[in-house]
Amino acid sequence: MSSSSAPVYDHSEYQTPLSTRYASKEMRYNFSDQNKFSTWRQLWVYLAKAEMELGLSITPDQIAEMETHIKDIDFEAAAKEEKLTRHDVMAHVHVFGNQCPKAAPIIHLGATSCYVGDNTDLIVLRNGFNLLLPKLAAVLSRLSQFAMEYRSLPTLGFTHLQPAQLTTVGKRATLWMHDLLMDERAIRRARDDLRFRGVKGTTGTQASFLQLFNGDGHKVKQLDSLVTKMAGFEKYYSVTGQTYSRKVDVECINVLSSLGATVHKICSDIRILASRKEIEEPFEKTQIGSSAMAYKRNPMRSERCCSIARHLMTLTNNTLQTAATQWMERTLDDSANRRITLGEAFLAADSVLMTLQNITEGLVVYPKVIARYIAQELPFMSTENVIMAMVKAGGDRQVCHEKIRVLSHEAGAQVKQHGLDNDLVERIRKDPYFQPILNQLEDLLDPSTFVGRAPDQVLEFLQEEVQPILDLYKDLQVKPVELNI
Repeated sequence: MSSSSAPVYDHSEYQTPLSTRYASKEMRYNFSDQNKFSTWRQLWVYLAKAEMELGLSITPDQIAEMETHIKDIDFEAAAKEEKLTRHDVMAHVHVFGNQCPKAAPIIHLGATSCYVGDNTDLIVLRNGFNLLLPKLAAVLSRLSQFAMEYRSLPTLGFTHLQPAQLTTVGKRATLWMHDLLMDERAIRRARDDLRFRGVKGTTGTQASFLQLFNGDGHKVKQLDSLVTKMAGFEKYYSVTGQTYSRKVDVECINVLSSLGATVHKICSDIRILASRKEIEEPFEKTQIGSSAMAYKRNPMRSERCCSIARHLMTLTNNTLQTAATQWMERTLDDSANRRITLGEAFLAADSVLMTLQNITEGLVVYPKVIARYIAQELPFMSTENVIMAMVKAGGDRQVCHEKIRVLSHEAGAQVKQHGLDNDLVERIRKDPYFQPILNQLEDLLDPSTFVGRAPDQVLEFLQEEVQPILDLYKDLQVKPVELNI
């Protein structure tokens, strides 16, 4: 798994930060012009091969000539052609044809622009998912180790962002992992649901191919299947308009936006915990937290994740709007939007997963700080245990409850009005009424007795839910992520 490496680019022109600062080299290449247009050429080769196999007048020499020039794209010539034709596909047909004079008459034979455009998009989407899934598995693997290590370390739980019953540091990590598992399943399912557009013609009726094969519908179906298999897909969409349904983009980007929500939640938790000095993300020796406040240790990685995740979460709305406005067999107002949305969604998802892996590889836990927070709140939480112990020792529950109520309010006033530590336990010790249970107080206040089954839940979750998913990626070589910026 590669770290992001900053590409060389022209500083006098706008570049998306996703490609210049955040996303990986592999994902940048997946959405690059080089990959896009060489895939177009490969698709033209597939089409020609399948048409030749089914009896059209295409020669092996023509195909060999095309295969020789799949990668060497003259982008300058293509730009000049597109300026003249105002048509990106025909510009590349002309440039490819100039490089392949023998094959020029049969390039793009019977096809519409969406044959290369949409089929390439589907290949790129599939490859994008294949790049993301191992990175998601790497985060799960790192968090599994973290959860296991801290499965029994008590910490304050929070509801309404107010201290609640204790949980453990490891148990909280399983909540993060639970949502990531949902994302893994959804992304894997979206990838596996992808089909190929295949060869469908200008309005999806395959009329041009039916004409090529002199009305032989069986051969047209064979052509569809052959090209689909060559492109590495098991199935093609049985019906399309000029394009594959833009609902497919909705499904693909929706799972990435959902991942964005998960990452935002995880990193928001880390940021809150960092503000309490309970947990910190990695912080390098030479890292500067603030230009003015030299002591600051800002959680910049988690903040970056939240920032990019917010953008990622908005992108699914673009796909919904596009799918909703595709009139009849298609309109072209999807094109510019999809050029931006699809690439940005995958680059954004890529960057947050890489950053999150970097975070989870270096999370630092401060048990003594956590214990101090527990000491401030646990006396209040333990009052029910104290009451039960007094009842077992022969006390009256109502009398004990009133005693505890009064002492709790006195201790609360010390904390809230005077900024002092919670002294409820000392007040209990000094009250003669509680003499029968003073020797039990330490046990009654042991934080480990307040976490319920949390340590066991962590073990069960890791074994039953997480490990089967990690087994899907057992051959994955997880390398540490180093962030350049």
